[in-house]
Amino acid sequence: MNYATAVYETVAALRSIREQWAELLLAIETPPADVWPPRQLAHTLRAVDDEQLVVEDRAPLVLREHPAPANLDALDAGLAIERQVFDLADTLAAAVQHTSHGDPRRWDYQHPGAAHARGAAGSRAHGLHFACVWVEGRVLDEDTEPEQQLDGALAAPPFAPMPPHLLHEARRTARLAEGRLLRTLGLDQRTTPVPDRPCPWCGGELTLHTDPDEAPKVTCSTGEDCTAPVPLDDHGRRVWGWADLVCLVAALAEADHPATMQMRPAARPT
Repeated sequence: MNYATAVYETVAALRSIREQWAELLLAIETPPADVWPPRQLAHTLRAVDDEQLVVEDRAPLVLREHPAPANLDALDAGLAIERQVFDLADTLAAAVQHTSHGDPRRWDYQHPGAAHARGAAGSRAHGLHFACVWVEGRVLDEDTEPEQQLDGALAAPPFAPMPPHLLHEARRTARLAEGRLLRTLGLDQRTTPVPDRPCPWCGGELTLHTDPDEAPKVTCSTGEDCTAPVPLDDHGRRVWGWADLVCLVAALAEADHPATMQMRPAARPT
């Protein structure tokens, strides 16, 4: 694998971790989710006054007490992911960091003798988002050029360029952490039958398709004879894409209460 590809894949994995971290925090505080509805719909279906996804003020998992987490698997995954990314930042800082104490770009190591937990954690106290952004900066070789001082002299750059062997270690670590996070949230690439939820239009079997690089979709096993008002996919199945999933959620909710069901619209032309 060439250097540019390794950089791209590492940055993509780090950004994926940051983007899904709030969902993992929510998963820790809620019972394990069923297959349906897909977790990517959580923001749409969640009450507007829910504040659980505000992560900027949340302490890192490694510094928190967890007396009764609702989802132990999610907590274990979160702790492991934090440690992987934090340890990676320690490793990179030891190899490429030149900046002095007090520089906000600096990664500070743990200080076991500090008076309180946040002080002892060093830069880990800023949380996973900060660590991912910091590691991404090293992977992209940011701040590796000499800096001009007020007197015109050039000062040594805050960081050295990333050696190839450390880039590949960063890629390996970031992809492992991303993979565990996606699997824990059920967002990895998989095909899963939707349990006890037949198609409201034809009674066919519904299947949820997830992929880390695409929005989820649902297909019906009946094929073109299904009258659902959604298009056919390349395999001739009715398919609910991202824009249609909320309507499918509503239709399934109505199907759970037959007395309140209304006539379904006919399929639109495909």
